[in-house]
Parts: sequence; structure tokens; C-alpha cells
Amino acid sequence: METYGNPVLNRLPQHLKRFIVPQQYDRYTAIDQAVWRYVMRQNYAYLRNIAYYPYIPGLHKAGLTIEEIPNLQTMNDSLKHMGWGAATVDGFIPPAAFMEFQAYRVLVVAADIRQIEHIEYTPAPDIIHESSGHAPIIGEPEYAAYLQYFGEIGTKAMFSEKDFELYEAIRNLSILKESSSATEEQLSSAEAKLTAIQENMGEPSEMALLSRLHWWTVEYGLIGTVDDPKIYGAGLLSSIGESASCMRKEVPKLPYSLKALAYSYDITKPQPQLFVTEDFNQLREVLDQFANTMSFRVGGKVGLEKAIACKNLCTIVYSSGLQVSGLFQTGIAGSEIEYIKTVGPTALAYADKQLSGHGKTYHADGFGSPVGYLLGAVKALEDFDAADLKEYGIEIGLHTTLIFTSGIEVRGVVQSIEQRDKKNQLITFSPCQVVDSRSCQILFDPEWGTYDMAVGKQIISVFCGAADKEAYEQGAFVSETKTIVHQQNEVEKSKNKLYKVIRDRRTGQESDVLLSEIYQNITHNYPEDWLAYIETLELAIHDGDHLLATQIENRLLEIIQDHQHWSKLILDGINLAKNDQIALLLGPK
Repeated sequence: METYGNPVLNRLPQHLKRFIVPQQYDRYTAIDQAVWRYVMRQNYAYLRNIAYYPYIPGLHKAGLTIEEIPNLQTMNDSLKHMGWGAATVDGFIPPAAFMEFQAYRVLVVAADIRQIEHIEYTPAPDIIHESSGHAPIIGEPEYAAYLQYFGEIGTKAMFSEKDFELYEAIRNLSILKESSSATEEQLSSAEAKLTAIQENMGEPSEMALLSRLHWWTVEYGLIGTVDDPKIYGAGLLSSIGESASCMRKEVPKLPYSLKALAYSYDITKPQPQLFVTEDFNQLREVLDQFANTMSFRVGGKVGLEKAIACKNLCTIVYSSGLQVSGLFQTGIAGSEIEYIKTVGPTALAYADKQLSGHGKTYHADGFGSPVGYLLGAVKALEDFDAADLKEYGIEIGLHTTLIFTSGIEVRGVVQSIEQRDKKNQLITFSPCQVVDSRSCQILFDPEWGTYDMAVGKQIISVFCGAADKEAYEQGAFVSETKTIVHQQNEVEKSKNKLYKVIRDRRTGQESDVLLSEIYQNITHNYPEDWLAYIETLELAIHDGDHLLATQIENRLLEIIQDHQHWSKLILDGINLAKNDQIALLLGPK
């Protein structure tokens, strides 16, 4: 994996590196560069008045220019001075992985760029959205801290099977919408599948709810007052269509609060309402309010029930600090958890580091252990000192019987007692039998081998994923659906050569091709390519060729008559081409 000399990327764990793909800068065509340039010129002209104030200088701080698609090396050279990094990925990645990248202070940048047909907005993540949307605000310390903190919270969020289905459906639809080869049948099928999943999600998971807060802040957030808001959300900053339409009075602006959780979102449509935060401190306050309800902070029976329901690898944390990572099944619980149980590979850890000898191969068939106090004990077993252990017969080499207040009994010969930070965490027995005296259910039999009993009076935290992801080799799920790489036909190759001539001329490279010849080429071969006309109009105005400039402008106005949906794009392009002040400001960084 390319780290671009950025220590932030060097610190990424292996399971996240699986998502990173090479940028392959040479694959960006001259048309791609023209799309970037058009969007960025529009952003500069419009957003300097309505974006949160650090946005424009933030472009330069993040290593971005108006004239060309950013190179990840340049971005990282700039971002590393702010303690951040950037890495390219293949489209949408799972929310859990996205959050973890954010926690490591890495912006994930989709390597692809939108097509001209979706120049105003694309539901698929692209390099315009990720770099020009997210990166410029990183230079604002309070906001950067919020992003990292959000990632840390998101990494702990519980998700469900339905969340995975929704992610795959969204990813598939976004890929198809950006593919020039997708058929109407494919699009209709993908949209129908997404709709069906959305309508049958059931109760939203922690990750689903957290994603809503992320959407209404990081992606589509406004800041200031309801009557005079500024844009800071990346989805708006990277959409030249919605950044303008969202400021209209008919789009409700609501004060940001935890009530935003009640508003779901659709990535394929303009947002029906937006939320305005007073400042970035409020973002953190609302996030904390929600985090206080999450399983990783609440733990207990509620957390375990979520872990069982999500049917994914989860970690529970005993009050002793011992962590158990596995696929949890129904254990035993009254008003509180009495016995936890996993099936399949399970690992034990402490402080997110796997315990030696307690990996998923050793506990390959699952793990079970009681939770709570010993009957008659005035203190928790985790807090027993040497005298307490001796009183209960918990000594290496001796047979003992431990009876928990729940009625669970552990009978066996003590082989070892593991302690960390003055807490008893793990007691190993062999031979051993564990039974629930109330139901006479055998929970562990001597024939099954050695019994490792976790120690803790309660479960204080529950979260998705393994405690030690690297040791468990769990990693986040990497989709098998890949972004479709478009293969240019001969007409498209020829058009790209034309855009290359235009670009070379604008950047001052020598060319024998006259501007009038470029115009004739467009007129004869690509008569409705409005972006090529806009690029040529700029050059004509710059060269002082007023006659040609008038011809091009008249042709653009004719295109509007036949294609009203291009009206704003074309008129905005004409206005920018004529604005000498903006043209001067948009030079190299």
C-alpha cells in the first residue's frame, strides 16, 4: 500500500489497508479533468459566499487546486501537517470501516470521478465529493476533532444483517448509476431491490441511527443560524446543483439536535430538509448524547441482546477488563446477565490486545462463562485478594466449587489464575463441570477439556467487531461488487483527444491547432457537448477573439433550447467564462 510518506497512513491497521486501492492518476482523462475544473470553478464562484468561512483557504491547505484532479501525494503532503491523511478506495465502503478510517484520521477518497451526465450530483462517492467536500474543512481544529471522535464512536456501533444488505444494495445502485453501460432494466432492478430493503429494515440499529447523524452533519450539515446558515457538509460542498437549491426557502432549515435521528435519508435524491448547528461544539454534544445510549457505554443485558440480534462478531467487556470476542448466542439472564455464550471461533483480550494462548483457534468451538457475584461474597470475585481466594478454595492444584448467586455452579481443579491491573480476570479449571443448578442444565462437561472461566461482576460494554481486529483477522467486510471500469469506444477516444488539445492550449503548451479549428471540430463531431464549448469559450475570451466567443455563446444558447435541463449548467459556465476577476483568482495555487 502506498503511504505517500505520511506517518498517519503508516499507522493504519492491516484490516483497513484491504480497502485501499491505487489511485492510478494516469487513468484520469482530459474529459475527467474538465469535469473537475468545471465543478471546482462553480464551487469557487458560489461557495465563497455561502460556505463556512475556512472552506476556500481550506482548499489550498488540503493540497487542492481548481485546475486539476488532486494527486494523493500532494494531498498527503498537505494533510500530514494537520495530522491527517488520505487514501483512495473503490466507491462505497462499509460504514464500520469508513468510521474506523475516520478514527485513524484518514479521509477515504473514492478513486473514480463522476461522468459529465452527473456533473451536478452523483449518488456514488467520487474524488470530487471526498476531496473538495471533506478535505477543506479538516484545517478547522474543532471540526477535525469532531470527525475523529465520530469515527471512534462509530467504530463501536452495533449493526445488523439488514445494514449489510442495505449497504450492498446502495453500493450496487451507485455503481450502476455511474456506469455508462448500465441498462434501464439493471437500474430498475437495483432500485427496486434497494426500496424493498429500505421498507423492511425493522428497528434501526445503532449504526443506522449514527449514520443519520453523520449524514445530517458531516455530509449535509449547515452551520450558523436557521435564518443565515453556511454550508460545511461535504455532500453539499461537492454538489454544484444541491449547494444552490438547498439554500432556497422552500427547503426547511431545522435547528440541529438529537431529533435528527428521526429523519432517515435517501442518497439518490435532494434532501427534503437540512439541519443547522450553532457551532462545532454542539455537534460533539449531540453525538455524546446519542453515544450515552449505545451498547459500548451501556453494556448489560440490553447490550448483549443487541449483540445476539445482530448475528455478527461482537465483543463483550467484563468489569474486570477481560474482553470476549465472538458470535454470541442466548446465554442465561434474569434481570441481569448470568451466563454468556458464544459459538464458533472466540478470542479473549485485554485493552484490545489478544491474550496469549486465547485466540480463535484455541477457542474454536465457542466460549461460555458466568457473570456476577459468588453466593455470600461481600465483594466481587474480580476484586478478591490472596486471602479471599484462599477462603473460597481458589488455589492452584486444589479442587473447588464456586456457586454464583445466579445458581450457576463451577466445580473443578484450579490450574491457573490470571490477574491484570489488580483484577482477577481468568481462572482455568481442569477437569471441570459447570451446571445451572436451577434447571440442572450442563453448561460444561469434563470431557470437553479445559474450562476457562471469565471473571467479572457485570458486563460493562458491548460493541461490534473483535477487540483485537488484527489478531482475530476479522477486518471489515470487503464487497465483491466492484466499480465498473468504463472502456472507451473510438468516438469517446476521439472526443478525449479533443479535450486534451483544449487543455494543452489552456495550460500554455505549444499547439498548431487554431481555436477556430477546435470550435469547428466540436460543432461537426460533438454538436451538443456543452462542456467542450464552455472550455473553448474561455479560451476565446482570454485570447480576445470576440467574434468566435460570440459564435460559441450563441451555439450554447441554442443547445439550451433543446436541452432545458442543461440550462443552469450552461448559463453558469458562460458567466464564469466572462468573469475575468474569477479567472484571475483561479490560477495555480
